[in-house]
Amino acid sequence: MPKPTRSRQINRAEVVDQNFIAHVTAIQNGHVIVENRPGPADVDLLELFDSQMTSRQLDLMARIKRQENKVFYTIGSSGHEGNAMVGRLTRATDPAFLHYRSGGFMAERYRKGSDRPDFIRDTCLSFAAARDDVASGGRHKVWGHPDLWVLPQTSTIASHLPKAVGAALALESGRGGRHELPVPDDSIMVCSFGDASFNHATAQTAFNACAWARHQNLPVPVLFVCEDNDIGISVPTPANWVGDSMRDRHGISYHYANGLDLVDGYAAVEAAVADCRSNRRPVFLHLKTTRLMGHAGTDFEIEYRSMTELEAAEARDPLKTTAEAVIGRGLMTPEQVLQRYSQLSERCLDEADRADGQGRLTTLEEVMAPLAPFSPGEVAAEAGRRAAAEKRLEAFGSEKALPENQPPRHMAVQINRALADLLIKYPQALAFGEDVGRKGGVYTVTRGLSQTFGPRRVFNTLLDETTILGLAQGYGIMGWLPIPEIQYLAYFHNAGDQIRGEACSLQYFSNGAYSNPMVMRIASLGYQKGFGGHFHNDNSIAALRDIPGLVIGCPSRADDAVTMLRTMTALAKVDGRVSAFLEPIALYMTKDLHAADDGQWTFSYPSPEEYMTPFEPRIYDEQADDLLIITYGNGVPMALRTAARLADAHEVKVRTIDLRWLKPLNTEAIAEHARQCAGVIVFDEGRPDGGVGEAVCTALVEAGVADRPVRRLTGADCYIPLADAANLVLAGEDELMAACSEVLAQVVR
Repeated sequence: MPKPTRSRQINRAEVVDQNFIAHVTAIQNGHVIVENRPGPADVDLLELFDSQMTSRQLDLMARIKRQENKVFYTIGSSGHEGNAMVGRLTRATDPAFLHYRSGGFMAERYRKGSDRPDFIRDTCLSFAAARDDVASGGRHKVWGHPDLWVLPQTSTIASHLPKAVGAALALESGRGGRHELPVPDDSIMVCSFGDASFNHATAQTAFNACAWARHQNLPVPVLFVCEDNDIGISVPTPANWVGDSMRDRHGISYHYANGLDLVDGYAAVEAAVADCRSNRRPVFLHLKTTRLMGHAGTDFEIEYRSMTELEAAEARDPLKTTAEAVIGRGLMTPEQVLQRYSQLSERCLDEADRADGQGRLTTLEEVMAPLAPFSPGEVAAEAGRRAAAEKRLEAFGSEKALPENQPPRHMAVQINRALADLLIKYPQALAFGEDVGRKGGVYTVTRGLSQTFGPRRVFNTLLDETTILGLAQGYGIMGWLPIPEIQYLAYFHNAGDQIRGEACSLQYFSNGAYSNPMVMRIASLGYQKGFGGHFHNDNSIAALRDIPGLVIGCPSRADDAVTMLRTMTALAKVDGRVSAFLEPIALYMTKDLHAADDGQWTFSYPSPEEYMTPFEPRIYDEQADDLLIITYGNGVPMALRTAARLADAHEVKVRTIDLRWLKPLNTEAIAEHARQCAGVIVFDEGRPDGGVGEAVCTALVEAGVADRPVRRLTGADCYIPLADAANLVLAGEDELMAACSEVLAQVVR
């Protein structure tokens, strides 16, 4: 056999295509003998074969049309077409979180659409980044459909697995009429991924969460589909690695299926689906596949795989095996197979050309439209909507015990009461996280809530932030209103991609079809008098502010904490938004402002219809115009004490802005107040790079109000140590006083 030319070594798509045609031709000529093998019913086998060929031709189309700049994505499903069995044997109401090699699955899921959606047309629109793409509106090539419960995933690894687990648990929590579910009670969650992704931390997190839940006798109807093709881009998967790792995994039922042979694999896939649906338990379906045509169009496998290895993988092409089965049963002749294969090729190429002419997103407004929906009128109405009076009386115990009838209290108490009110107001609201149950959290913020509302609505989770935020997404997708707690801001960074890559991207990449609303509470920031060290004193807000679409709030006082929580919950309910609520640990128990026992940092509980208009700052001493201090969180009481010192010592009038909302920043308000004052101090308790202070100073410059003395004061670029050394890292009131004096010395009076 002659050695392949360099072009054919590189263009394996052409080789795979011609190999299939040659194989069917060999059957036609009697050089390959086929037989009638028992297996799936004739109609199942025929339609599965058509789905496989359709998926293959879409891959081939992408390789051709990318050369014409009509297609912008070439990761294909070739060799993985056996996942069509999973698509056929699950329902259109089984939510699916899919691997990018799921063309066969999608072709079968499309058959279940009530309005006969066109799989080839829709997929070509997605490849072309066309505005009419049903999955993402032209924002990314993803598998998805708003009516077929395929939620668009952009995960290239396994970060979608935790939310699939969350959705499974959320489904079970709502069964039997306990919650109005968007899918039938006996649905299951389908979640596919590759053998390389199997090794990712988020995958192992998901498996561990399932095992833990089963150990607690909780139903978890999630079907993990590991499509094992033996390689992750260029790194081989060790032989038997996936099977040996999962076959005896505690709490998870293991099934193996041959995805390279529909006749051999169909019954095994059917058994795995039935196991998950009937027994309501996590099932790991190990689906054997092969990878054809490389990782993507730009991946030249010959650079890292031998020709012998490539040819062996191509010899396992599942389309060849299905063609043999279909012809062996007499369902199609070889001529009919080749004719259908050619028809699908022409259709895919034609639809790709048509999609290229459909128009793409052309304005920034179009691109960003589904990212961060905001309906101010509806949000205000929802935030101010009062819960039923009788339910509040029942929960709090009496009219006298209602929080608005109690004396002023500090932040931890009022947040606790606000959470109780939200749980009363929203029957679908859930509060959960590490230690939030009977213990009531590390700082007693959730104390008593589990006893009042029960363990179904206020509960402990694993000590794992990825699991907590995955659960929150899954519950949100299933119609709950989750309020997860991350115990410390430093711990959030363990699981940041669950918010950045998953939660905040879902509305954007689904063109608004799906959302996973949540209010994420995080105990945050520093100034704990040297206690706890850097993991319990973290001021890294930059990582949160960089997440598109995320709302970030940081109260400095108890009443604001209550109304901001109400507003964030309304944002989640009305617009499906994801919010981060940063609760300053050092202010949880703070009662005094200027002197011991003055009680000036305790506040009355706002009446239930009061709420915080997003996104406005709080202003102190609005008529003062000598100096403006812009700050947030712990900086607010520090600024007010500094303002009092300046007034007493120098008769300087200081205005203070408490930003409250750190994203989006109200830059108009910042600029307007700066214009009215002779000098400006930006006091950011975080570090100098990437913090809120940088954004504020940029807003001042861009608004043209940096024509007066402006000074930024931050902490050092350092982790926060223990004991008194913490005061060397964090900016304190003496430094703030000195900065104010410097600015005042430059003010022209």
